[in-house]
Amino acid sequence: MDVRPEQQHQEPPSRSYLRWSKQDFFPEASFESLASYKAALSHTCSRLRDRLLHRSTDAFELVELRKASEHHMHKCLTWWDLVWLSFGSVVGSGIFTITGLEARDHAGPSIVLSYAVSGLSALLSSFCYTEFAVEIPVAGGSFSYLRVELGDFIAFIAAGNILLEAVVGAAGLGRAWSSYFASMIKNNPDFLRVKVSSLAKGFDLLDPVAVGVLLVANAIAMSGTKRASVLNWVSSIFSAIAILFIIAVGFVHSKSSNLVPFFPMGAKGVFKAAAVVYWSYTGFDMVATMAEETKRPSRDIPLGLVGSMAMITVVYCLMALALTMMVKYTEIDRDAAYSAAFVKIGMNWAKYLVSICALKGMTTSLLVGSLGQARYTTQIARAHMIPPWFALVHPRTGTPINATLLVTITSVIVAFFSSLDVLSSVFSFSTLFIFMLIAVALLVRRYYVREVTPPNLVKFLVCLFVIIGSCIGGTMLWNMNKGGWIGYAVAGLVWFLGTLAMALLPKHQAPKVWGVPLVPWLPSLSIGMNIFLIGSLGSAAFWRFFICSAVMLIYYFLVGLHATYDVAHQDEQELKKEEGN
Repeated sequence: MDVRPEQQHQEPPSRSYLRWSKQDFFPEASFESLASYKAALSHTCSRLRDRLLHRSTDAFELVELRKASEHHMHKCLTWWDLVWLSFGSVVGSGIFTITGLEARDHAGPSIVLSYAVSGLSALLSSFCYTEFAVEIPVAGGSFSYLRVELGDFIAFIAAGNILLEAVVGAAGLGRAWSSYFASMIKNNPDFLRVKVSSLAKGFDLLDPVAVGVLLVANAIAMSGTKRASVLNWVSSIFSAIAILFIIAVGFVHSKSSNLVPFFPMGAKGVFKAAAVVYWSYTGFDMVATMAEETKRPSRDIPLGLVGSMAMITVVYCLMALALTMMVKYTEIDRDAAYSAAFVKIGMNWAKYLVSICALKGMTTSLLVGSLGQARYTTQIARAHMIPPWFALVHPRTGTPINATLLVTITSVIVAFFSSLDVLSSVFSFSTLFIFMLIAVALLVRRYYVREVTPPNLVKFLVCLFVIIGSCIGGTMLWNMNKGGWIGYAVAGLVWFLGTLAMALLPKHQAPKVWGVPLVPWLPSLSIGMNIFLIGSLGSAAFWRFFICSAVMLIYYFLVGLHATYDVAHQDEQELKKEEGN
């Protein structure tokens, strides 16, 4: 059943969208005065306990939170829009830049299996996102899903990482676009950047081109959702035709002898490459945030999200296979695999087609990313975890302009100074961490119903901890290269038994419209694959993630905790004021 609460407007239409008073940013009781703020801080422990135990509801996310935006977003998207939004967001430059590198250094011809493994992981995550997006079609995506199932505190950790991912992801794409464009003009990715020797290494190459690209993409996103979608699907269709041409030419000039040996680095090489090429699949979660603007979520989201990810997985596998059959893996160019392969068979002009496809992919990834990131931010602001001023929707465009500006300004500053290697590992950890939490949330949704204490709740929690623990244990064994296949088999057996035990427990909630099949097996497998990929990131990514999370928690204890507590207990506080008067 599609919920359509857009008719509800709480604020009088005469209020101007352009306003920035203290009340618009901090309307909560805790921030009325210095005395009230000190009083709020003195109750931090009791408020934290309240937030740890609090879980939102589907109805609250769908109806009550939307009131903070004052105007509704326009329902203008169909399954066709969602398919191409997913394609435009996911199919960027990664397939053209990462495939050759990983085939040459780690997987060889078995790079096609690396893409299949990563594609399966992404498809499992898209299943989980789809069930939530159909039942809770709001702009918040994973933030709202986690708030409903895992509680306010976990949702805040996710929210902080979503905002970090939004800023870092957009900045990284802007820098990548600049590098690729500069390489087309002159064989130097830093050709269009300004060197400032007085700044620290990694922050000393200023990038005005990245800034310009980000500003243009975000301006289009702010102008209207349907306009941005049409621009995306028109350009993505041309890109898809070019990719099909690349695949066809690759198979025409293929040699089966180039596939021997198929596993030059063994199974470890396949999985090591899978952890890297996974980033070619990221971006589909942005489509889930468009659910609030989808005409028929129950039909359009499954077709748009799951259908597009299945199509993209097949396309990626075919592109990887075409490359390794066209060129022996030992002769693949690490930096420009497809362009060099076409030059080798005498099709020099085709390298420009590859470059145009890569640039177009990055451009639409920026555009769709801007749409999705702003909607994440809007729902986070609706919940008062950041100032609710960022939740306002413009009455004419139907887009969250304030939220878009927040992401735009911060990502522009980061992109102007920071290099790609500084940005990449932070983005990777945040993405996988949220994907893993969504799979956990789906299991909680099926096996636990609030205000009902099932007798097997403890059994469910034990099974969940066994699943997560076995995945962590297996990942540690793999990365330490200890235990051999016996250790991996034991970890896999424990995971299997934990999932089997959960499968034997009764489910307490069934999907209302569209559901993930084979629960708990598919969500459990998604948890395992995401944990495995997190484990492949290296210690630097872990440290950056923990440092960023610590900074987020400081903000939460000083601001976010008290704002969300006040909103949740607003009726009680108003009653106390009336009694005092």
